[in-house]
Amino acid sequence: MTQRAFPILFITATRIGDAVLSSGLIKFLADQVPNARFTIVAGPLAAPLFAHVPGLDRVIVMEKGKGKGHWFRLWRQVRHKKWGLVVDLRGSATALFLRRDKRAIWKKLPGEVTHKVLDAARTLKLEGDPPAPHLYITPDVQALADDLLGLNGTRDEGPILAVGPAANWVGKVWPIERFTQTAAQLLDKDGPMAGGRLLILGGPEDTRMVEELRRASTRGRTIDLTGKVDLLTAYACLRRARLFIGNDSGLMHIAAAAGTPTLGLFGPSDERRYAPWGDKAVAVRGPRTFDQFRAVDPDLSQAIRHMSDLPVATVVREAKALLIRTAPAAETSPRTAAVEDANAADAAGAEIAPPVEESAPEAVDAVVEEVPAEERMTERDAS
Repeated sequence: MTQRAFPILFITATRIGDAVLSSGLIKFLADQVPNARFTIVAGPLAAPLFAHVPGLDRVIVMEKGKGKGHWFRLWRQVRHKKWGLVVDLRGSATALFLRRDKRAIWKKLPGEVTHKVLDAARTLKLEGDPPAPHLYITPDVQALADDLLGLNGTRDEGPILAVGPAANWVGKVWPIERFTQTAAQLLDKDGPMAGGRLLILGGPEDTRMVEELRRASTRGRTIDLTGKVDLLTAYACLRRARLFIGNDSGLMHIAAAAGTPTLGLFGPSDERRYAPWGDKAVAVRGPRTFDQFRAVDPDLSQAIRHMSDLPVATVVREAKALLIRTAPAAETSPRTAAVEDANAADAAGAEIAPPVEESAPEAVDAVVEEVPAEERMTERDAS
């Protein structure tokens, strides 16, 4: 008998970082609803993150325009389907004008500073331990990443130090020469990552800014993938890294989601909301608090290099501490990890899939709001 699908419309963020931080909810729903079919709505930059979500029917790219015309365009694309669940992390009124059984709409809580992972989890009424960010990739994506990192040969190239020296605003960018100095100290023959390699990641627009870092790095020990890989391939590369150091950016959150020990560099952004998530992730800042940056630059928009007061010594110290804290009993080389992943993928392919339920399980009933039968479609758009 054909199993009945449970269609889920999941509206997530425009920005990459926010989309990553809410991605754990998709995994939660995929795990709880084996017959879930996802339609995911995201901004143009974040949309590629969801290409390999299980049960994916469609990714809708929603480009923000003037006024609220983008919401009307979205409604026109999804109004013909009866949805089992609509999750709206943008807090719009879209769910109110769609046929659906259940809804979960994000609401801003006034006066409270909450991490974005916790904030997203509350939308599904999940308390306690929230779903951690999670991205899906295929074995082919991981194999491509391993090729780019040179991990498919027999030679062990040592640990990989990954860096993300760019950000979406100059105020959040740590000076590039400090990335160079930090990498040199960590990869030096007497450093904690001696014999390792430097992996540089960023978008196409970042190629010029990383030139100094690339030139100063040891020839043959640097892998510069800036502007050369998509987000999910970067994620797959980061799964092989021993440590990531980067500015507060979408790439930093991708690194933490990959399970890589992640050191996020903060200044004019609030680590209470945007610190990299996970027990292997740490946020570090200089002497000034976020509120002190706001006092100098109230709109957080000025072309000021706010990060200049974060010294190299502080970052190196925190990096060494994180390496010690996250060191396994016996260090696993990136190449060994690649082989183990390949074997695990082969084994998983041989497993028998569990039976599919015909409707959403009770867990979903408990975390979303039922739609009142008498509800009228007259509520104003909250977005």
